[in-house]
Amino acid sequence: MKLPVSTEWVLHCATTLAQLEPGATASTAQLALYYDLPAPYLAKQLQALVKAGALAATTGPRGGFRLARAASEITLLDIVEAVDGTSPPYECREIRQRGRGALPPEDCRRTCVLAEKMADAHAAWRASLAGVTLADVLAAIPPSAPARTRARLAGT
Repeated sequence: MKLPVSTEWVLHCATTLAQLEPGATASTAQLALYYDLPAPYLAKQLQALVKAGALAATTGPRGGFRLARAASEITLLDIVEAVDGTSPPYECREIRQRGRGALPPEDCRRTCVLAEKMADAHAAWRASLAGVTLADVLAAIPPSAPARTRARLAGT
C-alpha cells in the first residue's frame, strides 16, 4: 500500500501539535516552515483533520491549529483516514471469471480468496493504526523533543 506524501505531513504535524502546551496553537505557516512544506497544500490537509475532529482551528492573529481532543484519544488511524479516506486499497474485479482462463460460475460462488486475503491484510493494518494514539507516539520520542519542538516553533 502506498500512501500519499501528505500522510507523512499530517502525522508529523499532529505529533508536533500534541507536544504543545495545553491551549497553544501553531499556524499553517509555522508548521510549513518547521517541516519545509508548501503552506497552501498543508493548510488543505490540516483542514481535513479539523473536519474529522482531530484538530481544532482558531482564526485571528494568534490563530492556528491545536488538538481537538486529548492525544490519548486520537489514533493514527483517525489521522490517516481524515486525509486518505476509508476505502480499502484493493478492489477485486473478478478477473478470475474473464478471458481464456475464466473459471466456471460454480467455482466463483465464494468470495475470491485473493480478495479475502487482501481484506484481511487491510483490516490488520487498520487495527494496528487504531491501536496507536498520539500519546503513544509522544511516549516513544526522546524526552527532550517536546521542549525543543516548542522552542523551534516559537522561533518561526
